[in-house]
Amino acid sequence: MPQTTEQADILIIGAGPAGAVAAGLLRKQGRQVTVIEREQFPRFSIGESLLPQSMEYIEAAGMLRDVVEAGFQYKNGAAFACNGKYTEFDFRDKFSPGWGSTYQVQRASFDKVLADAAARAGADVRYRQEVVAVDVTGARPRVSVKDAEGAVREIEASFLLDASGFGRILPRLLKLESPSNFPVRGAIFTHVEDRIPMGSNFDRQKIRVTVHPEHPDVWYWTIPFSNGRCSLGVVAHNDFLSRCTGTETERLRAIVAEDPGLSTLLAGAVWDTPARQIVGYSANVSSLWGNRFALLGNAGEFLDPVFSSGVTIAFKSASLASECLAREAAGETVDWQRDYAVPLKAGVDTFRAYVEAWYQGSFQKIIFHEGGSPEVHRMISSILAGYAWDTRNPFVAEPKRRLAVLAEICS
Repeated sequence: MPQTTEQADILIIGAGPAGAVAAGLLRKQGRQVTVIEREQFPRFSIGESLLPQSMEYIEAAGMLRDVVEAGFQYKNGAAFACNGKYTEFDFRDKFSPGWGSTYQVQRASFDKVLADAAARAGADVRYRQEVVAVDVTGARPRVSVKDAEGAVREIEASFLLDASGFGRILPRLLKLESPSNFPVRGAIFTHVEDRIPMGSNFDRQKIRVTVHPEHPDVWYWTIPFSNGRCSLGVVAHNDFLSRCTGTETERLRAIVAEDPGLSTLLAGAVWDTPARQIVGYSANVSSLWGNRFALLGNAGEFLDPVFSSGVTIAFKSASLASECLAREAAGETVDWQRDYAVPLKAGVDTFRAYVEAWYQGSFQKIIFHEGGSPEVHRMISSILAGYAWDTRNPFVAEPKRRLAVLAEICS
């Protein structure tokens, strides 16, 4: 049983991007922030291709210089390839105002950069701290935390933010999980020394998404880093991934070999890191908030990795939650459904429309169509750059209808 009860102001579960940026934003408000993290940083994670919209939140949290000076791979867009067809989006040429470039990052180092910046800003960041129980029935949330030596203590806070990512601490402990409306898909992925030759049709300043030559709902990601390495993965239904036997590395290599363009690009790659697999990553919850708590980023909902929206949604949730907490501290009454959940979900639902259109094949028809409108291209570029909350963009205001009409035209 817990032996002591510690008092805290804002308690954040998880020191990943959502937790670190939330901590930075709250420290700028002068709040006392405690962050508890189960792992010891640095640690491996995927979700390595950031979107330009995310830079706004990094800057607001006071972490921009830390990220810029870390030497990550500059990113200015996204490229798509399918059966010899190729198209790309330059995020600097977009409809929405704001950042047009960002970085592609190895998350082990990127997450530590953000967490270290939060600590320098005054947040109390504690590693190897595992949440074992939560009680949110009282006026102040109470969290039981076990440290690396097995000792358990209780922390009571004025507000609790769950930024535990795929750990989904509060959804699991409070039984908030609900089924995702997306089909179950999986991913096999690794890091390789890519040895992509100079002069090849490969822009290291862009993520490349490659559509499988025979299965349009199967796709690969290639995310180049600044050190000659890249993140490589494939996403598909589990029955497709299960066709190949052997280790995860052998299965991934076999699936990569099925695309002539990608296999040629990576012909000289050194496969020096064992591949991993995750299945059923899409997640949802019955509510993004409750009695003195809120869920940030992947702890609330995760859609799909195809448009790299995860970290941007995480940052947006941290920004909205910190704004709500600032208003509460100023004496205002905050409706967490109206002021947090609804605006966050608006952008998530925009991304959802594009993810659904991708797997239906209609978005692929749009992006590979030749001779389209430059203005429409800029509007779509904005969404791919993360500006899914800019309702001035017609493809944000009415994403499903606009995509359906455009796909029909492109057909």
